Amino acid sequence: MDLVPALEEALKQPLKSVLGPATAKVMAEHLGLHTVGDLLHHYPRRYEERGQLTHLADLPMDEHVTVVAQVADARLHSFASAKAPRGKGQRLEVTITDGSGRLQLVFFGSGVHKPHKDLLPGTRAMFSGKVSVFNRRLQLAHPAYELLRADTADTEDAEDSVETWAGALIPIYPATAKLESWKIGKAVQTVLPSAQEAVDPLPDSLRDGRGLVSLPEALLKIHRPHTKADIADARTRLKWDEAFVLQVALARRRHADTQLPAVPRRPAPDGLLTAFDARLPFTLTDGQRKVSREIFDDLATDHPMHRLLQGEVGSGKTLVALRAMLAVVDAGGQAAMLAPTEVLAQQHHRSVVEMMGELAEGGMLGGSDQATKVVLLTGSMGMAARRQALLDLVTGEAGIVIGTHALIEDKVQFHDLGLVVVDEQHRFGVEQRDALRGKGKQPPHLLVMTATPIPRTVAMTVFGDLETSVLDQLPAGRSPIASHVVPAADKPHFLARAWERVREEVSNGHQAYVVCPRIGDEEDDPKKAAKTKKKPAEAESEAGADKRPPLAVLDVADQLVQGPLQGLRVEVLYGRMPPDDKDAAMRRFAAGDTDVLVATTVIEVGVNVPNATAMVIMDADRFGVSQLHQLRGRVGRGSAPGLCLLVTEMPEASPARQRLNAVAATLDGFELSRIDLEQRREGDVLGQAQSGARTSLRVLAVIEDEEVIAEARQEAARVVASDPELAAYPGLRTALDALLDEEREQYLEKG
Repeated sequence: MDLVPALEEALKQPLKSVLGPATAKVMAEHLGLHTVGDLLHHYPRRYEERGQLTHLADLPMDEHVTVVAQVADARLHSFASAKAPRGKGQRLEVTITDGSGRLQLVFFGSGVHKPHKDLLPGTRAMFSGKVSVFNRRLQLAHPAYELLRADTADTEDAEDSVETWAGALIPIYPATAKLESWKIGKAVQTVLPSAQEAVDPLPDSLRDGRGLVSLPEALLKIHRPHTKADIADARTRLKWDEAFVLQVALARRRHADTQLPAVPRRPAPDGLLTAFDARLPFTLTDGQRKVSREIFDDLATDHPMHRLLQGEVGSGKTLVALRAMLAVVDAGGQAAMLAPTEVLAQQHHRSVVEMMGELAEGGMLGGSDQATKVVLLTGSMGMAARRQALLDLVTGEAGIVIGTHALIEDKVQFHDLGLVVVDEQHRFGVEQRDALRGKGKQPPHLLVMTATPIPRTVAMTVFGDLETSVLDQLPAGRSPIASHVVPAADKPHFLARAWERVREEVSNGHQAYVVCPRIGDEEDDPKKAAKTKKKPAEAESEAGADKRPPLAVLDVADQLVQGPLQGLRVEVLYGRMPPDDKDAAMRRFAAGDTDVLVATTVIEVGVNVPNATAMVIMDADRFGVSQLHQLRGRVGRGSAPGLCLLVTEMPEASPARQRLNAVAATLDGFELSRIDLEQRREGDVLGQAQSGARTSLRVLAVIEDEEVIAEARQEAARVVASDPELAAYPGLRTALDALLDEEREQYLEKG
């Protein structure tokens, strides 16, 4: 009999059969915990030492907190109220302290009797509630509490309390207003014996070789540690579980990909690529040569390339991708580039045609002998143009097509699709990318480009089923960009000076962008509105942030035309404009007929106007770090130095300001991507938005645990190479099945 499934049954038991329906319902609805296994993997957020107190001075506003503290003082007040006109209303005020600060607790009405009896000066307890401010002092109103002493009146409770909190370290769990941390702790206590039946996913050789504790022991130590060393042992072990199981899933994807057939694409010796290289007005950087070699080697094999091309903003990724596309056309195939927005598809099409010159005029008078046809396909094209583009693709007349999601539609047929280039991967869902790959006779080669650099470990985790190429050199002749934070609320004259700088750039013959978070036509459809909202990591409830809606393109453009930029040629650009208007606005700006373009983030990626030297980002605190870096990459693309001004009303001490200071302080996208990541929750990194699933990472931190992830990747590759079906590793197979429920499976399909 296979023991593994039998043992796993204990962990699959629904919580309602163990804890009762009421508790189980709250756990399912508020914490997403459904089975005994889920609860065992709901780890404490931190630990309080019985002899030590929480820093009350550092409590966050409006958050649900759990603190361990001592009662300093308790007073019962009577007062008159509508319900008790004769002064019979009662209010209990309890002051608790931890040596670093004080916090007031208040109880009203019939809720005062029990705490009045329990919370005597000198009593220590755990308190849980939402932090608010009353009379300029922090307080918890009607907090739940749990006394930390053994002489509770009710002996059963006393035993419970002593049993649960016997250790010197008290686990504090991620909790909710409906279920306090200590109640979760008691529930964990109930299911902890089942931990003995947890099946270990790590191969014995790996565990022994690294001196890791067993999984049952790790679960016991993380929930009921006796010492800090217990916690460290447990966390090290559980990090390995998460890293290893995820890397095995990715290694199996890579292995499966190597089994797929593909047509090798080797460029003809004196074909389109050679002619293109000959007309380039500059030489490729060493980095571009090296990465091109890696790509060409992949294209020449008979299984599909799956490569991630990432690098600094402005490092010439588009040129490298275009050379790969030309190599495939040379070899008799077709190449498709998928862009996330129409503006970007048009921009790519325009720059590709410009770079190729007569080589893009295949079948036309004046086109070169080696030339091919480059077509654009977007959802909003006119019928005639669309029909022609579709015809060019199916006959093979067009070697290169650049488009948006319209490329994925059923009607679109290729003559021989050999390469798919996806720009800005995270904006595309899995199904869309798969649909495009399904259009080849055999799976086409795949090249994914990210707009901003991502740290190595994120590449290994998020894009772990892709081989990675990195471009970290900027082409010669690119100018440095100076970035400054403009604190509009503290120093309004700084903002006035910002507009003067824009006028100066224009009077020197240059152009400028002004970026706003919102369009402002007030018919914002909900999807758009949702996009403008800050990501959870950036949604700080800081004073000033929530007082007004984000600044909008149409309003700001109006104010500038009538005020500080009067007399300059100001135009607007945003995603929901009719496509022809968008294209015309972009062309006028590129041609120098517009001085200042006021836009939303549609200009974030790939827009290339070398004469634009200044950018002012309004409400910059509403954008993420990588997005700001990406936007800033639109200036300084020519020989004149660039200037980026980050306008914010956030107070100096706020996390949002620190984020902006970080962006202003460095042009290193790899460094910024680390900062960005450290400020988000790991869940966001692992594509929570992509899959909608709860993140599978609970103790693994993608940045801090770089070594664990790198080693787990090597171990996983070794295991999968020797046993792709994992026949010898039943425990690992079980853990994989749990990780790869459908949503995660789809998410891993990203590559």
